[in-house]
Amino acid sequence: MKVLKKVFIVLAIIIAIPLIIALFVRKEYAVEEAIVINQPKSVVFDYIKHLKNQDNFSKWATMDPNMEKTYTGTDGTVGFISAWSSDHESVGVGEQEILKITEGERIDFELRFLKPFESTQQAYMLTETVNESQTEVKWGFEGRMDYPMNLMLLFMDFEEMIGKDFQEGLQNLKTIVENNNEKKKE
Repeated sequence: MKVLKKVFIVLAIIIAIPLIIALFVRKEYAVEEAIVINQPKSVVFDYIKHLKNQDNFSKWATMDPNMEKTYTGTDGTVGFISAWSSDHESVGVGEQEILKITEGERIDFELRFLKPFESTQQAYMLTETVNESQTEVKWGFEGRMDYPMNLMLLFMDFEEMIGKDFQEGLQNLKTIVENNNEKKKE
């Protein structure tokens, strides 16, 4: 009986330690990447405010060519929803809704992931003038993991995991916007 009691105490300690540590681990996380695009701010913002255009530059939109997409509302306006459904585990099922647009400056989205896991995160894209012909675009998102799941933040590097995907998408965006505007000049 004493052995069983000692085993129970050891198991209780093993379970308690991570739960205690999780009390002191941050719950919020954020990722932001930026790129300079050689186009005026109005040109860049007019392109990024339309969620359908993310299909052209977002890494996630290209991961599954068979992904089903549906749209609700008027693109480029508050309330527009872009939904996706994919069997690809890195894509899953979810939707993105435009929550707020500060014209020429910033667009705020809510990302709602439904499968393979449920999660809601806030995302944004913003534009800042570098000079008359250059615009810095920042793409980011913020999220929260409640206790005790926040313990996973000790082992997950969102900057590493998602930052490179944002950077790839921003590079694609740069190429598209710069090339589209060059074609209009010809």
